[in-house]
Amino acid sequence: MNTFYADTVLTGGTVVSDRMSMRADVAIRDGIVTAVGAPETMPMAEERVDVSGLYLIPGAIDVHVHFREPGYTHKEDWETGSAAAAMGGVTTIFEMPNTDPPTRSIVELRGKLACARKSYVDFGIYGLLAEDNLDEIPGLIDGGVAAFKCFMGNTFGDLPSPSTGAMLEGFQIIARSGLRISLHAETASIMARRQAQLEEAGLCAPTDHIASRPDVVAVEAVGRAAALAQWAGARIHILHISSAAELVPLMQARARGVDVTGETCPHYLLLDRSDYARVGSVIRVNPPVRERRDAAALWDALDAGMIDMIATDHAPHTPEEKRQSNIWRADCGFPGVETQMPLMLTEVAKGRMTLERYVAISSAVPARKFGLWPAKGRIAVGADADIAVIDPTRRETIEARRLHSRGKITPFEGRQTVGAPVHTLVRGAFVQRDRQLVAERRGHGLSVSRIQRMPDPMPRNDDQAIDTIIAMAQREAESVPVALTTSA
Repeated sequence: MNTFYADTVLTGGTVVSDRMSMRADVAIRDGIVTAVGAPETMPMAEERVDVSGLYLIPGAIDVHVHFREPGYTHKEDWETGSAAAAMGGVTTIFEMPNTDPPTRSIVELRGKLACARKSYVDFGIYGLLAEDNLDEIPGLIDGGVAAFKCFMGNTFGDLPSPSTGAMLEGFQIIARSGLRISLHAETASIMARRQAQLEEAGLCAPTDHIASRPDVVAVEAVGRAAALAQWAGARIHILHISSAAELVPLMQARARGVDVTGETCPHYLLLDRSDYARVGSVIRVNPPVRERRDAAALWDALDAGMIDMIATDHAPHTPEEKRQSNIWRADCGFPGVETQMPLMLTEVAKGRMTLERYVAISSAVPARKFGLWPAKGRIAVGADADIAVIDPTRRETIEARRLHSRGKITPFEGRQTVGAPVHTLVRGAFVQRDRQLVAERRGHGLSVSRIQRMPDPMPRNDDQAIDTIIAMAQREAESVPVALTTSA
């Protein structure tokens, strides 16, 4: 590669990492960063883009989105979901398996990869860990899933929660690959029982959703999953942390050496019980938005590194599916991949966190924990040129009608934000420029399987795995000589 020529040079900006900021230009060729430094050190370029006064940060990596295709494309599809990501400064997404059909085998994985050909941004695909597809897990691994998802509690799609026995078996199979298992960590039986009792009593107000899912459902589920992961040597990730209480089993597991990471979402940081009266059933999400004290504890945990990263649980539905007088009839979730960065940059503007810390939780840490580092999560020579160019002073108002998602509804309707990505580049190509989607970049996204490198697997107690025991017994049986007999 001739480093003295570039496709693009971004000049005049400030490059931000998870540790520092510096004035520097960035040269890009063939989708890769080839130089970061003073203007006079930059090569000749086909295009020079003036980003003076702006900040260049690694594009956000959102490890938790639902793009609804196949099966629910009236809510979202890969084109609209990834367009929303591009507009939100998100350059890589991990997409969840609760579609129709769910991503339970190599057959469904191939179908989803075909849908993803419309993506504006790079992507990973989650495989499902369920009761009835354990024999399909090796095929999903070989097919290039980026991680696995286990629904310990019910949510959209009504996928049955696997038994603890099936979870352990799945953990042991996946541990051999080193891939991370993301967990919807809520205990299904507690929630189902409580919701049924609330409905029978005629309780159907928005805040009754909180009563159906008290924080103990997460405490129990996190503790149980951590115990299984420790025994199996599996890597796990706790999705959408919503309460202070579940931080206790999370930290206890880390102290025991469990490789467990965790995320929270903007709605758990910025909303609380007081918002239910304002937005009604629109706020319904699993797990629920909780108390103000929970939000405060989550901010502290994010600051301290107890919570590793920010994600969105982007979960679009139509306005009609969200606006219901009976909370139990309202679909759970709302769009988030387009609003996450403006919401969090607003907190940076308020002094709630530094821009460097935001880069850590939105990009650098997700890249490290999900095997994408050093290709992603940084702006440095040799890395993918995944860049969000930020105007820290840009003021906007969140309006559902302007979202690029099909889910034109949000609990953040009317919220004023300060700071926005004015350009988004994925592997050096503008997918959003001057706050406008670059439509010809539809289909630019690639699977992260080409670059994903998780640390070496560290399975434990593999000699006690059911498949190991059965295979050993069968080999021993095959090695026993057959007795020869003769007739008299």
